[in-house]
Amino acid sequence: MKKRKIYRGIFFATVVMTIWYWACLPAALFSDPYSTVLESREGKLLGATLASDGQWRFPQDYRTPEKFKRALITFEDKRFSEHLGVDLLALGRATRQNLQSGRIVSGGSTITMQVVRLSRKNKPRTLLEKAVEIMLATRLEFALTKEEILDVYAAHAPFGGNVVGLEAACWRYFGRDASSLSWSEAAMLSVLPNNPSLVHPGRNRDALRKKRDHLLKRLLVNHAFDFTTYRLAIAEPLPDKPLPLPRVAPHLLTRTTQDGHAGLRIVSTVDHVLQGRLGRIMDEHHDRLKGNLIFNAAALVLDVNTGQVLAYTGNVAAGPDHGEDVDIIQARRSTGSILKPFLYAALLDEGKILPRTIQPDIPTLINGFSPMNFTRSYDGAVPADKALIRSLNIPAVHALSTYRYEKFYHLLKELGLSTLDQPADHYGLSLILGGAEATLWDLTGAYASMARTLHTFNDPRGRPVNTFLSPSYLATPTTEGKPSPIRAGAIHTVFEVLKELYRPGESSGWKLFNSSREIAWKSGTSHGYRDGWAIGLNGEYVVGVWTGNADGEGRPGLTGTDAAAPILFDIFSSLPGRSWFDIPDDLIEINTCSESGMRASELCPKIVKEHVPATGLGSAPCRYHQLVHLSQDGRFRVHGNCESISMIRTEPWFVLPPVQEYFYRSKKIGHKPLPPVRSDCANSTSVASMDLIYPRPGARIKVPRELDGSQGNTLFEAAHRQSSTSIYWHLDGQYLGVTKGTHKIPVSPKPGDHVLTLVDDRGAIKEQRFHIME
Repeated sequence: MKKRKIYRGIFFATVVMTIWYWACLPAALFSDPYSTVLESREGKLLGATLASDGQWRFPQDYRTPEKFKRALITFEDKRFSEHLGVDLLALGRATRQNLQSGRIVSGGSTITMQVVRLSRKNKPRTLLEKAVEIMLATRLEFALTKEEILDVYAAHAPFGGNVVGLEAACWRYFGRDASSLSWSEAAMLSVLPNNPSLVHPGRNRDALRKKRDHLLKRLLVNHAFDFTTYRLAIAEPLPDKPLPLPRVAPHLLTRTTQDGHAGLRIVSTVDHVLQGRLGRIMDEHHDRLKGNLIFNAAALVLDVNTGQVLAYTGNVAAGPDHGEDVDIIQARRSTGSILKPFLYAALLDEGKILPRTIQPDIPTLINGFSPMNFTRSYDGAVPADKALIRSLNIPAVHALSTYRYEKFYHLLKELGLSTLDQPADHYGLSLILGGAEATLWDLTGAYASMARTLHTFNDPRGRPVNTFLSPSYLATPTTEGKPSPIRAGAIHTVFEVLKELYRPGESSGWKLFNSSREIAWKSGTSHGYRDGWAIGLNGEYVVGVWTGNADGEGRPGLTGTDAAAPILFDIFSSLPGRSWFDIPDDLIEINTCSESGMRASELCPKIVKEHVPATGLGSAPCRYHQLVHLSQDGRFRVHGNCESISMIRTEPWFVLPPVQEYFYRSKKIGHKPLPPVRSDCANSTSVASMDLIYPRPGARIKVPRELDGSQGNTLFEAAHRQSSTSIYWHLDGQYLGVTKGTHKIPVSPKPGDHVLTLVDDRGAIKEQRFHIME
């Protein structure tokens, strides 16, 4: 019975010891913080940060080079492949040497034991600690293969200074990764961890060279290489002081840490070669821009099909005084005109306009908002495609008023603009002219998603394709796309229009050259010349460029066309692709009026066939061509009460509202204004002869005071179809004066409601109500 108890005790003790031994190895040997490492899609290093403890320590997920393994085993543990974590012969030799010297001169540790000691933060060398290392080393041999043990050692061994791990050491000392180590370099790195504080490339170079050359000789004896290789290896110089790590995409590296990837190895979608080209292009243009005190610029290149980032330059090397660390790609900036293509695509998609439908371009006041064109001039009426090409502001505001700014606000959110954090009423109609802020990231992504829609419009699965998604710089993106809120036909139509924009620095006949690339692009300039945008695309790439100053300082000449567009086209010149989009299925051919751009009516004298989105069939027919009754000689308008029916000629005529025609006829060569009404027929006409340019109906006007405090004047202006006609002005029944030719008159009305009455010399009357504010 007594023996049975003893055996049972021994059994349980053995079981407990076995369980303890098996569980004594921590699940994670190392809990050290790691550097954030950013790599290109090819696996090339784009940049890295220091770990949080100030060390260069790369995350371990690479295979240790064979040359380093051979050199390390020869130097540290020649029986590494034979023992189970402990080399008894080496321990015995170390014990003898220590006893003879009266101090510790050798530890007899294997590579496996050194891994354990590194994981335990190099605790003091005591017999108890040595026993723990031996036990954990044997346990580690059961947990990992010999190859894995070498990998762990290479990733966590100290290599002098604040350099930890083989990969970091290779970049700091040789300026490249570990895959191409020479025998000399492998030998030097193998001896460094043995005493990294004493032997270091930056100091004690003679001691380091002796240890390296001694190891190289041992490798020669062990037939690792031939004598010629040996002579070349010992002739290699030692590296000088540590080198800086690559900074190919520094702003993207910073972004990865902000996005929660700190301490990880990030394989990005960035193309290493393209990223280098982009950096050189940006530097060249930075030299040009800073001559005008424009110090910052950013650019982003996306793959159309995937939305992946191919190149990312968040800023140029402008210096710390000019905010070079600011990642402009993520910065909120005023959009200028860069949102206009989205609005025109939306209007086309709903059939509210056709590609060439004329839009008003006249002095405009809507609820106190008075937009102005960049040129401070007016065309009266301009086709929608030309308004987009010329980036005219007033037609865009009228278009947004038609579409409704509330709808456009929600559309922009669907397109991926994440910066619209105020209610729609906060932006109002200014939303289309830079009243909102956006990031280059969101805008370039939205253009890319529109282009992607054109590649998937004929989805064979017969269901909506999730083409709208945010850009991604991760090789394994996690975001899911959404169906396009705009159909392919409208998008294709807008892109065809944007191809026609004048390209800075190129001939206007660029399409005549075989080498020309089809590129749809749009520029934008914010109020005060603070932001210059240019975004362009073809069937393969989308490029977004921003120029300006990080602190928001405006500069004369800081426009999207002059500052950003040259960078855009230089980037496209460095890209290999030149494909364009197929015609979508939802484009149909219809007859349109050549002058109004609307669906042709029976009165349109000249018809043009053009492809429009299918929804365009629901758009209104031309309302600008009207039947006009003329005298036989065609010089006057008449009607049945003043002329015999048999003597009346009836012709279709292109008739614009008076204000639009006033500006249109000065811009449109060959425009035929309406003939005047014959004097005996003036009592009846169906076409308005005059209109007010200012004030508009229901206007609320604040008249400034003069320097002496007296009431100032406001200038009223009218338009008449017949420039030689006189107009008589009356305010609240009181006669003000008469104008002829140019119809402008200064008025100084008192605060309150007023009625302005205009009478021409043929008796036509125009009344307008307005309010003067206190």
